[in-house]
Amino acid sequence: MRNSRFSSLIQVPWEGATTMAALFEMASKKYTQHRCLGTRKLISSEFIEAADGRKFEKLHLGEYQWNSYAEAFKRACNFASGLIKMGHQLDSRAAIFSDTRAEWIIAAQGCFRQNLTVVTIYASLGEDALVHSLNETQVSTLICDSKQLKKLPAVSSKLHSLKHVIYIEDEPVEADTLNQLKHLTTLSFNAVEELGKTSHADARLPSSTDTAVIMYTSGSTGLPKGVMITHGNMVATIAAVRTIIPNLGTSDVYLAYLPLAHVFELAAESVMLASGVAIGYGSALTMTDASNKIKKGTKGDVSVLKPTLMISVPAILDRIRDAVFKKVAEKGGITKKLFDVAYKRNLGATLPCCYVKLISWEEGGYRISDSPMPRGEVVIGGHSITKGYFNNEAKTNEVYKVDERGIRWFYTGDIGQFHPDGCVEIIDRKKDIVKLQHGEYVSLGKVESALQTSNYVDNIMVYADPFHSYCVALVVPPHQALEKWAQNSGISYKDIEELCHNDQAIKEVQQSLSKAAKAARLEKFEIPAKIILLPEPWTPESGLVTAALKLKREQLKAKFKDDLNKLYQ
Repeated sequence: MRNSRFSSLIQVPWEGATTMAALFEMASKKYTQHRCLGTRKLISSEFIEAADGRKFEKLHLGEYQWNSYAEAFKRACNFASGLIKMGHQLDSRAAIFSDTRAEWIIAAQGCFRQNLTVVTIYASLGEDALVHSLNETQVSTLICDSKQLKKLPAVSSKLHSLKHVIYIEDEPVEADTLNQLKHLTTLSFNAVEELGKTSHADARLPSSTDTAVIMYTSGSTGLPKGVMITHGNMVATIAAVRTIIPNLGTSDVYLAYLPLAHVFELAAESVMLASGVAIGYGSALTMTDASNKIKKGTKGDVSVLKPTLMISVPAILDRIRDAVFKKVAEKGGITKKLFDVAYKRNLGATLPCCYVKLISWEEGGYRISDSPMPRGEVVIGGHSITKGYFNNEAKTNEVYKVDERGIRWFYTGDIGQFHPDGCVEIIDRKKDIVKLQHGEYVSLGKVESALQTSNYVDNIMVYADPFHSYCVALVVPPHQALEKWAQNSGISYKDIEELCHNDQAIKEVQQSLSKAAKAARLEKFEIPAKIILLPEPWTPESGLVTAALKLKREQLKAKFKDDLNKLYQ
């Protein structure tokens, strides 16, 4: 199946924009003086100590300061020249190890102008994953922010190919850190730009088939894998996404806060650059006036930037939805009815750069012959399909396959169904299905999605042991909701950890989960028979969820092995 609005698959947003480098250069000429990349000025920061002794950083942030499209392009050109002049070899790779920020895009575009492949690494990755990613791709230049720079001395002796480090001075860099890296060439980001200003290097532009990025996964199962994405893959995706966002242009403002090391954010920002949109950088910790890192009296990113659009991952959208629906429900039936009919739009149409088909998965009970809608594994072909996994031929051959017509297909592992209008809905995940002792199949992801609607769930992992007849769950409750219940119920407790061990609290949460399960029409064997409440949130920094907030099941099972075993005793 493909998008019928187009006579054939589209490849480029406009003629000549066949690579990321060409697209950015053409956009800079098209939108020369319009706002391009914006960063809030840091006025001051301070640490506030909580009653339990923990310290929390609070930021006083000012207005956004902007580079125009022309200025951003000039910075990328200078950075490209500076890279070469500082000694980066043209046949080696550069890596970006930083939170999402304007310099990330400047650095990437600078690399593209010299046809350098960019290795992208999540800022939340641990030491082993960082070392693996850099060594496997033989990176010679690492571009990082000051926070990530502090991690390098501990692992620098294990990095076999690294020669240069470029650090972004977003906060003061300690001399001791640089001293421990004196066996490497270290320069600030600004210094590299200045070097490029005075020592121009001719551009060495890529072709559409060249690898633009090797994007490492967040490692939800073992060490991360690098996915090779060509310039052609990226611009085809950009061209396709622009067709589904109407009237995107220079009057729009985009809030960037998700990890640029994930293709979702990189593609989104590239779409904005192709459309002349102003991109303002923020973070999840400074987004609203009430965000954790915002100093009292300081406005959050959204209030200052006033974005017209942003993207999100399902976990964050679930929280926004739950908060909105809760307020709507409090208003009564008429308001809820008006809210339900206010805006309805079908989502899930195939992007015009690719084909989509379903393949029956007999073991899981999903077949293309199913009624009323065909169901099966989602398989994608077309111009957006990547080259494969770096240095991992076995994994590449497992999920990338060529059919008799010569079309290359990527087997996603997602289970989907086709609606009558051609939209695709993701309903399951192959590797999240477990067979219980008596032969029933439990879709862990489906159950988790249903239980997320409970007011007592901030995060949840459902676990099923194939040698037992029931499943269990680890639940991270939102502290405020659980504490409010305890207060109303006259439950006394010392702290949130003690409350999570309270039998009445566990019973209250389990009853709420049962209600959510029944509302979603789950089978009895799908409803967790036992649960444990955990006080600490799961964050990318903890290594228990990915940067996109997806569960890292193996890490969660390892960390809470004893708790899970107790639930089956």
